[in-house]
Amino acid sequence: MKKVRCAIYTRKSSENGLEQEFNSLDAQREACAAYIASQKHEGWVLLDERYDDGGISGGTLERRGLQRLFQDIDAGRIDQIIVYKIDRLTRSLMDFAKLVERLDKANASFVSVTQSFNTATSMGRLTLNMLLSFAQFEREVTSERIRDKMAASKKKGMWMGGQCPLGYAPDGRTLKINTEEAKTVTALFELYSKLGSLIKVTDEAQKIGFRTRAKVNPSESGKYVGGQHLSRSNIHYILTNPIYAGKIRHRSDTYDGLHPAIIDPTLWEKVQQRLMSGAKRQRGRPNVKSPCSKLIGRLFDETGDRLTPSHSMKGSRRYRYYISNRLLRKKSDRANANPGWRLPAKPLEDKISQAILCHLRSNSRKSISDVCNTENAEAYKSALDGLDVAADADAIIGCLSRATIAPGQLRVELNMDGLAELIGTEMCHLPAGHTEQQWDSRFLTFETQFQHRKRGVETKLIFGESQSKTDPAFIQDVALAHHYFEQVKSGKNFDEVASSCNISKRRLMQIIELAFLSPEIVKTILKGQQPSQLTSRYIQRNQFPANWQKQEHKMQELQQLCDTQNQIL
Repeated sequence: MKKVRCAIYTRKSSENGLEQEFNSLDAQREACAAYIASQKHEGWVLLDERYDDGGISGGTLERRGLQRLFQDIDAGRIDQIIVYKIDRLTRSLMDFAKLVERLDKANASFVSVTQSFNTATSMGRLTLNMLLSFAQFEREVTSERIRDKMAASKKKGMWMGGQCPLGYAPDGRTLKINTEEAKTVTALFELYSKLGSLIKVTDEAQKIGFRTRAKVNPSESGKYVGGQHLSRSNIHYILTNPIYAGKIRHRSDTYDGLHPAIIDPTLWEKVQQRLMSGAKRQRGRPNVKSPCSKLIGRLFDETGDRLTPSHSMKGSRRYRYYISNRLLRKKSDRANANPGWRLPAKPLEDKISQAILCHLRSNSRKSISDVCNTENAEAYKSALDGLDVAADADAIIGCLSRATIAPGQLRVELNMDGLAELIGTEMCHLPAGHTEQQWDSRFLTFETQFQHRKRGVETKLIFGESQSKTDPAFIQDVALAHHYFEQVKSGKNFDEVASSCNISKRRLMQIIELAFLSPEIVKTILKGQQPSQLTSRYIQRNQFPANWQKQEHKMQELQQLCDTQNQIL
């Protein structure tokens, strides 16, 4: 007779009663064990391992006991799951379908002790689906009822449980003041009113010795948790919690609470106003002015869409960008829109400043001499020679009237007022026989070529006619590839080569592919004349052909893409 290894799974949604010596989980296990004993003639054997989840809803599969159960099923240690009711396993019809699929893969099944039906028949499967549908319906109705009860109770000012805030102690459906802890809360509000900075308040609180509440950890008998120095997030939570002003918060609304206030509501409101005004500055960097976006209102893309300043934070560093305005709309509003631009702000501002200064110095000296007095020509030259992109970027950008960015090309339009201010002269007079529009087209408008190269998370902007530049990282990878390949040809296997070169085998396999590039492509790489898109990472991530002729054809395709779009992503 084949032995059927059975595991009992039990679950209870709430923690009420779990502290009892014989609780609901024990009752479920006892009933399941009796059922297994009744099937002894079929070869059923109860495993000793317990799979219990107490105080966890059936609406989720993220349960420790259930995850251990299915790990053992996948390992082939369990043939049958025994549950008291189907809803103990899950209350979600979708989750149940996933569980059944996983059981089928492991050649395992489940049995409900109190709900007897055969899932091998169509009627049995219909019955099962109906039971699960009602179980899910019951869970959703219960959730709605609890949410409505919570909302109604909080509108009446009741405290509905959870972690009791510092300064209070539970008192039925309300709170009472804990005198000693309330002194800490009051001191924090007074410190912030005096110092006006969370960082300073945190430092002062640590000097005084303010700590979080220490309490016994219920999961580890006798061990205490808490009692740590108040962090900045702890203090911010206290200062923004309306419960200290005698209010109860429910989502975005606040109601008058039944509990006494520790902080005067007027003082609490003043603290909130000060916190909001302080939040407009960068956190952790008070009195540091945020870098402005110099091109705001002047930068457009080829569709006429304005590029809007944006930024992201990584730790304490702030990364600025210019983003096409259509990318900030909802996805449904831009589904059919052209793809937009997302350009790093500082490199773009520096490159545009450099392009303007280069244009003024090299291409426009004759034009400016036509419209300036002769005695001012030398002063103009000296003024331009003394400018520096890093130090005078604001003044140079001040000449900009409009910049239009398109794939591979940037069109710059300057204005007379900004130019006159830049070179420190009076407004230039138009030469005889020239209209302002003619002069504008000759001198105030110019175009420059550029490339937008993205490698990993790094984005580079390359301006100018000559784009050829050697790629040291690419050249080094090609050299390493030939070095590794020579060792393989000498008789070593990949593991031995990786070990001797102190790299991983995976990295070795990635780089060694570069040893099979055609000699023409290698020469192009050494001269720095390869398409900007052709990099070591591009070859590793794309299916690059092994045939040399096909490789060179692929490189020509990339070069044509660069020539037509002049934008490498």
